[in-house]
Amino acid sequence: MKRISRRNFLKAAGVSAAALGLAACGGSSSSTASSTASSAAASAPAADVTIKVAAIETGYGAHMWKKVTEAFTAQTGIKVELTTDKKLEDVIGPSMQGGDYPDVVHLATGREAALTEQFIKGNLIADITDVLSMTVPGESKKVSEKIAGGFTDTSLTNPYGDGKTYLAPMFYSPCGLFYNAGFLKEKGWDVPKTWDEMWELGEKAAAEGTYLFTYPTTGYFDAFFYALMYAAGGPEFFDKATHYTEGIWDTPEAKTCFDIVAKLASYTNPITPAQANDQDFTQNQQLVLDNKALFMPNGTWIVGEMAEAPRADGFEWGMTALPAVKAGGDGYSYTWFEQAWIPAGAEHLDAAKQFVAYLYSDEACKLFAESGAIQPVLGIADELEGDNKMFYSIYDNGAKAAMGNFAAFSAIPGVEVRTVFFDPVNSLVSGSMTEQQWIDGIKSASDQMRANIIE
Repeated sequence: MKRISRRNFLKAAGVSAAALGLAACGGSSSSTASSTASSAAASAPAADVTIKVAAIETGYGAHMWKKVTEAFTAQTGIKVELTTDKKLEDVIGPSMQGGDYPDVVHLATGREAALTEQFIKGNLIADITDVLSMTVPGESKKVSEKIAGGFTDTSLTNPYGDGKTYLAPMFYSPCGLFYNAGFLKEKGWDVPKTWDEMWELGEKAAAEGTYLFTYPTTGYFDAFFYALMYAAGGPEFFDKATHYTEGIWDTPEAKTCFDIVAKLASYTNPITPAQANDQDFTQNQQLVLDNKALFMPNGTWIVGEMAEAPRADGFEWGMTALPAVKAGGDGYSYTWFEQAWIPAGAEHLDAAKQFVAYLYSDEACKLFAESGAIQPVLGIADELEGDNKMFYSIYDNGAKAAMGNFAAFSAIPGVEVRTVFFDPVNSLVSGSMTEQQWIDGIKSASDQMRANIIE
């Protein structure tokens, strides 16, 4: 077992437990449970081992994790001490500083606290490449035979570009622009296929007293901006941009991206920045349900997250890929997915890897899907119904898939991808920052990121 000192953890994380941010989906409830299902049904009972699993509670809820851990215990004999919380960083941070690590963590990148990114930068995540060649507990297929193509070939799972997998792809969601399809039908407005058509619709909406755009928080611009980069310059531009290639932000493709975001800011409901935080973000989402904004960037979890929210008469969920930059171009939908990982300091590494492998079993996938959490497993979309069927068919309807994110870099005080690229959107909307100031900040930070990129 590889132990990590408290000093090294603090050096990597760069933040105290008290400073860890709030969860992207807000709230504060927590639960801790232990799955104690009998091991009688286990196909290969393990020794008396109890692993600690820590999972963020999002809009999917926490109950699905209890069901999955209980089913895992029944299958393998390995007991699980489960911790779920909407503010998971606050819960597990203090114990990890003391050298007590969960064996498995389900906590995605792109969150405000950036805890997963700090573990990546500190090389504190275990290599789980061998999990791909493991047989799924209770089945005959290997993990690699279950996971859909491309999900283990991205910087979101292979952050160091060394051909090894460190993070397991979890619940995936096609991301795009969500809207009230009923409202557009009522007005006789078509869903824009290009950004020129989007601006035309923005003028029509303004004449009717409706804003074109809103966003939950600036963190939701990650999937938006990634898809926009693909639309503006394709995979080659995306790869160069996300690796901070020198001069990349002076290219025509980059200018297209910056200009679109800046112009979109002028069509954004002005109340958005004040509510774009982890406590009030649902109020921005409510703007779409109330027809006070037409589009918002989001993922398929939005349906469950706003299930109990009031809505305008005739409301009907719609989702579209980002429009093409020009007529005849490609529209892109970013595939956002969460990640599970094993801390390098995990006490029960082998049992933890069995648990990760089990997450791709038919049994686990079914239990997750009951709560709307869809694993990136081959053929799973065929089993979906209703809104999810429509959402997960977006790539069958002309949209191209975008995957990947900015390359990891060693910790730089005060510099994170979100704070540099996405948080300034609030200031663009409020008018306290110009587009050029935003670009200048990106160029300056990119120089530092490039100099500190983790190879």
